[in-house]
Amino acid sequence: MTILFLLAWIVFGTTPALAHTKSETQSVWRIVGTTVHVAFTIPEIELPRLAHPDRTPISDLELADYVRRNVLVLEDGTACKRSEDVRAVGATQGFRRFEFAFTCNDAAKMAIHSSAFFDIVPTHITYAQVITEKGDLISQILTPDQQTLALASASGESPLQNASFLQYIAMGIDHIFTGYDHQAFLLALVLLSSRLRDLIFVITGFTIGHSISLSLAVTGIIRPHAEYIDSLVGLTIALIAAENIADSAHRRGTIALAFGGIMLAFTLASFAGLSGLPFYLVIGAAIFAANYMMMAAFIKDAARLRLLVTLVFGTIHGFSFAANLLEMKLPAGRLAELLVGFNLGVEIGQLAVVGVILLGLTMLRHFRLTLPRAITVDVLSAVLVALGLYWFVSRGYALA
Repeated sequence: MTILFLLAWIVFGTTPALAHTKSETQSVWRIVGTTVHVAFTIPEIELPRLAHPDRTPISDLELADYVRRNVLVLEDGTACKRSEDVRAVGATQGFRRFEFAFTCNDAAKMAIHSSAFFDIVPTHITYAQVITEKGDLISQILTPDQQTLALASASGESPLQNASFLQYIAMGIDHIFTGYDHQAFLLALVLLSSRLRDLIFVITGFTIGHSISLSLAVTGIIRPHAEYIDSLVGLTIALIAAENIADSAHRRGTIALAFGGIMLAFTLASFAGLSGLPFYLVIGAAIFAANYMMMAAFIKDAARLRLLVTLVFGTIHGFSFAANLLEMKLPAGRLAELLVGFNLGVEIGQLAVVGVILLGLTMLRHFRLTLPRAITVDVLSAVLVALGLYWFVSRGYALA
């Protein structure tokens, strides 16, 4: 019964997790008088979506023309004069970057516009960073429902500006309650921790990690790419669940080699250009996963090591938490209050989820409806491994 209860919770709660951003582009719009200089960046993981019907890859010239047709600066709904044509410039490995410029007649009537990818991926978003003539940085997003943003309104007040501290907390709670991949990770942590002290260690590491990365992302110090972060969230679930099986079966070496073999296959696929994830990211994840599980096998009390590991995993999840906030125009004058409130809400939601799991297990044990712990852990962990790897592949390999 324990297995059925928790399996139902996972299976019926997983669909909304796919709502996490799987497709995104980034743009920077620098305003100089009536001229807007644009930099538009496309992750190479997105390029297969633009392939021809016979799956022939889109050429560089065709990609530049696609950007030319879909990314514009408007004035009264009409495209402004293109003062610099679209040209490809150097970009970080795994990305294509294009720069161009428009000149309008009236700065007060200018609007940015992007329709790229929206007709292909309904959940696609374009991050837009607007740099005003005064040097202010305004973060916005363009979506299928809002493909155009008037620059005059972009400098207006954030809808979060007048939100209360309790509303910031509620946002954090809601993110946990609707983030079923984060709930799956918490379930994996509960299964991993046979003692309350162990659970405190891993929850502490997770909390410290996501608090740091959430702050770095929201303040703009580090801006990770969501498609990579969401994929890594799935991998963290699979790895912790695989460790559960290794602990229960007392076969850490075997499980470490098996998991390492799976990651090696992903690494070879990345090296051969068959995936959208960077080669260094996949091979780094493979080395980390195998070494962590082997190290834990030779440590008498692995709980302290898990504190460090969940700190790393918490950092990954923190960047995922930040994606929810970065979809809104953040109130610059209240960033500290927003961070504290949202982070507190995440903690409340996190503790509520862990509490419900523990309470459910306690009640089932009280009524003697549970199977032996080893069987419960093995079955649920196997499901979580499959679910985590599914999220890792579907998000990281740009499967719609």
